[in-house]
Amino acid sequence: MWSRKHSVFLLTCILFSMFQAHTFAEKKPYIVYLGSHAHGPEVTDAHFDRVTDSHYDFLSSFLGSYEKAKEAIFDSYQRHINGFAAMLEEEEASGIRKHPGVVSVFLNRARKLHTTHSWEFMLQEKDGAIKPSSLLSKAKLGEDVIIANLDTGVWPESPSFNDEGMGPIPSRWKGICDQGKDGTPFRCNRKLIGARYFNKGYGQYVSPLPAKFKSPRDTEGHGSHTLSTVGGNFVRGASVFGFGNGTAHGGSPRARVAAYKVCWPVVNHAGGCYDSDIMQAIDMAIHDGVDVLSVSLGGEPAEFFEDGIAIGAFHAFRHGINVVMSGGNSGPTPGTITNVAPWVITVAASTIDREFDSIVELKNGEKFKGTSLSGAMPEKKFYPLITAAQAQAANNTNNYNASICIPGTLDPEKIKGKILVCTRGVSPRVEKGFVAAQAGAAGMILCNDKLSNNELISDPHMVPASQLSYSDCLALFSYIYSTKNPLGYIMPPITKFQTKPSPFMASFSSRGPNSVTPELLKPDITAPGVNIIAAFTEAISPTEEEYDTRRVPFLTMSGTSMSCPHVAGIVGLLKSLHPEWSSAAIKSAIMTTARTRDNTVHPMLDGDFTTATPFAYGAGHIRPNRAMDPGLVYDLTVHDYLNFLCATGYNKTHMAYFIKRPYPCPKSANILDFNYPSITIPELYGSVTVTRKLKNVGSAGTYVASTRAPKGISITLKPNTLKFHKIGEEKSFKMTISVDEPRLKTAFAGLTWSDGKHNVRSPIVIGGIRD
Repeated sequence: MWSRKHSVFLLTCILFSMFQAHTFAEKKPYIVYLGSHAHGPEVTDAHFDRVTDSHYDFLSSFLGSYEKAKEAIFDSYQRHINGFAAMLEEEEASGIRKHPGVVSVFLNRARKLHTTHSWEFMLQEKDGAIKPSSLLSKAKLGEDVIIANLDTGVWPESPSFNDEGMGPIPSRWKGICDQGKDGTPFRCNRKLIGARYFNKGYGQYVSPLPAKFKSPRDTEGHGSHTLSTVGGNFVRGASVFGFGNGTAHGGSPRARVAAYKVCWPVVNHAGGCYDSDIMQAIDMAIHDGVDVLSVSLGGEPAEFFEDGIAIGAFHAFRHGINVVMSGGNSGPTPGTITNVAPWVITVAASTIDREFDSIVELKNGEKFKGTSLSGAMPEKKFYPLITAAQAQAANNTNNYNASICIPGTLDPEKIKGKILVCTRGVSPRVEKGFVAAQAGAAGMILCNDKLSNNELISDPHMVPASQLSYSDCLALFSYIYSTKNPLGYIMPPITKFQTKPSPFMASFSSRGPNSVTPELLKPDITAPGVNIIAAFTEAISPTEEEYDTRRVPFLTMSGTSMSCPHVAGIVGLLKSLHPEWSSAAIKSAIMTTARTRDNTVHPMLDGDFTTATPFAYGAGHIRPNRAMDPGLVYDLTVHDYLNFLCATGYNKTHMAYFIKRPYPCPKSANILDFNYPSITIPELYGSVTVTRKLKNVGSAGTYVASTRAPKGISITLKPNTLKFHKIGEEKSFKMTISVDEPRLKTAFAGLTWSDGKHNVRSPIVIGGIRD
C-alpha cells in the first residue's frame, strides 16, 4: 500500500528535480532588438551610458534584479541600433519576446566568411592604362570616399594600404585606430584611417579570449584580401609566385578604408562571425561616418527582423550608407542565396578572362587544360599515375575518404614518385596537395566532382598540381583504369589572358529563388569572384596550413567574398561621382546597365556550361563604365522600404519601433509594386499587373519600351513610351504579364527602355516558386 511517507518522498523528488532543471537550464546568447534610437545632434558618451542603463533596467524586470541583468548583458547597442545581447534561458527569451516594446528576440547566430587583372576586365582598361572617359577617372579614383569592411581585420603593413599620395583624412571621420591588446604594433595612416575589433559575441563561446584575439590585425588573410579589393592603393608588380604579374588596385583606389574585425577563428568548436558583433560593428560604422559597407559574410536566410545583418544594414541604409553583401558559396543548388534584404546589394560570383593554365598530358597523347599556381615537376618526363582509391591504405575501410585524400587514409608506399589523383570533397583543396606531398608524390591532379563541374580554382599547392574539370577527369579515370602502366605529366602553369568564354558563372555561387521573399529576385548582380589576386596577411602561409612556411603579400582567392568588394568599390566610385544619388539609385544604375552576354557575344554560361539564368546572375555582370550614366533609375525612399515590409506582413507596431515614429501601413501595399529594378512573379495563373516608376538622371529624351518573353507569355506596357524633359523627373508605367496556361517551370523574360543611347534593362522572372 502507498504510504504518506512515500508520497512525501515523491513530492520531495519532484520539487528537487524541478529546482535542478531550473537551476541548470541552459543559457544561450540572444539578441533583443528594440528598434532605433532618436539621439539629438549633441549626443555624448553620457547619453550612450544612459542607453546601457536603460537596457539593464528593462532586462531586470524579467530577471528580477539590476545585478542579474548587468551580469547577463554582454553587449549594448547605443548609437543607432537600439537593443542588447544577453545570456538568457529560452523561457526568459520567450517572455521578453512578448513585451510590446520588443521588435524581435533571436539567437546570436554565427555567420561564415563567404586583383591585378579583374579591374582591367571590368573597366576595359589595357595594360593598366586608365581611360579618361572611364568611371575610375571621372570619379577621381573614389577620392575621399570612406569604405569600411566587416571581415577578419586587416594586415596594415600591406603595400595595398600605403598612403603615398593621400591627402589629409576627411574631417567628417569620427573613427579610431584601435591598437589592440595582442602586443604587436598596429598603425593606421591616411589610407587605412580606422580599425576596430568586436568580439563580445564570440567571447560567449570562447572564454577567456587569448590576447591575439584582441586586435584588428588580420591573421587569416580574408579581410586584407577583401579590403584591398574594394579600396587598395596602386601596387605595381603584384603577383602570386610570379603568376598574374601586374598592377594591383582596388575599385576605389583613392578611397579611405577602415577595417571592422568581426570574424574569428575556430577555437573549442566555436568560430565565425556572430550577429551581435556584426550589429555592434555596423552601429559603430554609422557613427564613424563611413559611406560604403562591404560585407563578405553570411549564413542561412532568416526573416528580416530576426537577421542581425539585415537589421544592421537597414539602419546603415537609413543613414545614407550603401551596403554591399556576398550572396554565398552554396551553389549550384537552387534557393541557397543569402543576404536577401532589399536594402542591400547582393552579389554573385563569376569568372574573368584570365586563367592560370596547367596542362595535363597523358602518355596516349590526350591533353587536358587545368589550372594551378604550383611549381614545375622535378623532371620533364612522364610519371606513373595512381588514383587515391588505388592508393588506399590497408587499415582504412572508408573508400570515399580515401578517394578525396583525407589525411591518414592512403599508403605512402604506393604513392611515392607518382602523380596522385585526388577527387574534390569535404576537405580543403590545398590539404589534398599536402597529403600528396607528405606521401612523396611527384605531383597531384585534383579532379572536380559532378557538383563542382567546370569550376577551376588556382591554388598554391605544396606539390606540382593541376585541377581538372569533371568531364576531363572522367576521361582521365578511364585512361588510368584501362591501361596497365598509365603515365602522365603536369606542365608548369602559364598565365593566359582574353580567354573565352568569359565571364561565366562560378558553380559555387549561391542561387535564387529567394527563400525569404520570393517576390524579390536575388542575387542582384554578379562580379569577378574566381582566382582574384589581392593583398594577404603575412601571419600565415598561402595554404593557411601550419606545415607551410611560405609567406606572400598577395594571393588568389575565390568566392562571392571576392565579388562583393568588386561591387563595393564601384559603389564608392558612383558615390563620389554622383553624391546626389540615393543608395537605391546607385543599385539601379548597376543592375540596369549589366550585361548578360559573354565575350563571345553569346548568353552567359553557368558552371556546367549550360545557359545561366537570373537566378544565378541577377541582372547580369556588372559594367562600371555604363553604370555612371544609366539614363533612368528605379529609385526608392525609406517609405517604399517600409511599405515593402508592410506588404510582407509586418505591422504598424513593428514599424514604429523600427524607425522610432508612427508609421501606419497602407492597406494598398502590394509587394509586386515595390519599385525594384527587377520584376519577379513567384506564381502566376492568368495575368497580373505591376507598377513601376522611373527617374531621369541623364539628359532629356524619349524612351521606348521593348520586351522579350518565351512562348506562352505575353507582356504589355501602358504607356510604352516615356518622355523626360529634365533631371529628376519621374514617370510611372504599368506592366501586364499574362500566362496562357499554368506553368510548372520558371520562365525568364526581360524589359528594356531605350532612348537610342541608354538601355535600361530589367530581368523578369515568372513562376519560379513552383519548380
